Amino acid sequence: MLPVIALIGRPNVGKSTLFNRLTRSRDAIVADYPGLTRDRQYGFGRLGPVPYIVIDTGGVQGREEGIDERMVEQTSRALTEADVAIVLVDAREGVTAADEHVVSLARKFASKSILVVNKAEGLDQDMAASEFHSLGLGEPVAISSAHGDRVSALMDLVLEDCIDEADEEPQDDDERALRIAVVGRPNVGKSTLANRLLGEERLVVYDQPGTTRDSVAVPFERNDRKYLLIDTAGIRRKSRVRETIEKFSIVKALQAIERAQVVVAVLDAQEGVTEQDVSLLGLVLERGRALVVVTNKWDGLSAENRKRVRDDLDRRLPFLDFAERMTISALHGTAVGDVLPAVERAYEAATRDMSTTELTRELESAVSAHPPPIYRGRRIRLRYAHQGGRNPPVIVIHGNQTDRVPEAYRRYLINRFRKAFKLKGTPVRLAFKTSDNPYKGQRNKLTPRQERKRKRMIKHVKNKR
Repeated sequence: MLPVIALIGRPNVGKSTLFNRLTRSRDAIVADYPGLTRDRQYGFGRLGPVPYIVIDTGGVQGREEGIDERMVEQTSRALTEADVAIVLVDAREGVTAADEHVVSLARKFASKSILVVNKAEGLDQDMAASEFHSLGLGEPVAISSAHGDRVSALMDLVLEDCIDEADEEPQDDDERALRIAVVGRPNVGKSTLANRLLGEERLVVYDQPGTTRDSVAVPFERNDRKYLLIDTAGIRRKSRVRETIEKFSIVKALQAIERAQVVVAVLDAQEGVTEQDVSLLGLVLERGRALVVVTNKWDGLSAENRKRVRDDLDRRLPFLDFAERMTISALHGTAVGDVLPAVERAYEAATRDMSTTELTRELESAVSAHPPPIYRGRRIRLRYAHQGGRNPPVIVIHGNQTDRVPEAYRRYLINRFRKAFKLKGTPVRLAFKTSDNPYKGQRNKLTPRQERKRKRMIKHVKNKR
């Protein structure tokens, strides 16, 4: 499981700035769901020795009434989800009563806390941190999230216990199984679908000890093929599905997506595509996972409503045109038997081997049919292509001025490669490499006589001026 880091502190201490630096993005993932306010944001950390999930929380002021009470509630939930809490304080303002309140929350709900003194640019580290020893959270770490000062060193410290765990991942039969994550909003039918995939006779209840953010992974076999089903809601008996209201956790969904090779995203046909669906599916695309989009509760919909749902999918999810879409009824078992074959097709596409010869031939055909645009009077030239990775497929294209290739032309090339190599069900990523000019920075070699003549001409031109 990916480690989880929560950023907490009073308002304006730089939590969101640090969040953006850790995720290397300004597009925070927001859960638009009751009980999860927009002050609680999630993202994948990209700065540090190992991958992780980072949670940004709203500022806590110490007044537990009105909106402040909601902020405290959200911060407390984030702390219970996290492996490590980063408690931010402001080096310029010193210790405040609100800081003391935040620290008390960390002591109550966090399993591990690290005190970080932010906005310490231009200050002596020891002097900036000295006042905050009184908060009693150990040795403070001085950083500047805005300038990036000592942020990398901070993440090495925060994640030091996770590095050894990442190196000790077990390699057992589960590692050789095809890992499938079932994700979606609460009550869209994830557990019902999971039980159907496992088989009616299984009806397994996994009551394993663990935190609320753990996903349940259940191994099973079908046609001599091993699978590992990662269900973010937990596998429950069919009789209990209707009785239990699923507890929603963004962290569980993110960890399941990260662990999976193929994601089955479950939507509710009766509710259509929501903002939360778009956020989760955007995460799947960002992580490069093969994807099958399953619209559940299809039975009982009128022809008019079915058309409305299909139009909604086309309008809200244009960025997932590569994914195979299915309509099922998990409760009645309608079309559930088609899900695993679709998963296999998506995985085969994501791991397909493509030869350099075939890729280059398709690139040449695409360029011939529709040449790249001219940039500042010079034609962008794309010369050859080769495979740079799998799951998702990465195609590396070499040429000149490749950094000038417009987004529309990138999409054109992706569609050409997708059609030619049957890459349905997986994102495709392009990487462009500009060929080095072997003569760049070198003067053409001249004979001694030519060199003397060149110097005489330069001298003659200067004299005339």
